[in-house]
Amino acid sequence: MRTAFFALFLMLLLGGCAGSGNYYILSNPSQPVHVRQTHTSIGVETVTVPKYLFKRDLAVAKSANHIVFLSGAQWAEDMDEGLTRRVVTYLQHALHNPDVHAYPWGVEQQPKRILNIAISRFIAQNGKVYLDASWSLEDTQSGRSTSHLFSTSVETGGSDAEHIVAAMDRAFGRFEAALARGLK
Repeated sequence: MRTAFFALFLMLLLGGCAGSGNYYILSNPSQPVHVRQTHTSIGVETVTVPKYLFKRDLAVAKSANHIVFLSGAQWAEDMDEGLTRRVVTYLQHALHNPDVHAYPWGVEQQPKRILNIAISRFIAQNGKVYLDASWSLEDTQSGRSTSHLFSTSVETGGSDAEHIVAAMDRAFGRFEAALARGLK
């Protein structure tokens, strides 16, 4: 019994070492260049991402219809959760408003404006990272809603995971800045 337990422990220990790789996250948002104060509460309800971002492996498009996953390069967090956290933090700083929250926000914190973000493309291809997204903002008191489109591309400067993730970080930073400017 003791030998079987030791063998199981040794297999688990060695198995954990064999799966090592590089794990990535997008960095914390940069400090906004333009800060304006608003006291309107904002709830970030959803940030949806393409299905290929649900996998932990870093995806790269070889063509319009062909995606490969980089070996040994994985996301350290779920992209939808990480991007939501990052948007909330950026908007808190850009709007100088601590009353920006991710869903679920609770009964006491019902926001006056609800933000939904849909990312349709966020991937590297041919030396660039492409980010296409839309976002809508609903005023919960009037029921009015506005929608916006965003698209950008950023040079990667290299084809390895480090360069791709850095370019994704810069592309998402552009999106955050445009989003903050659009929240009037």
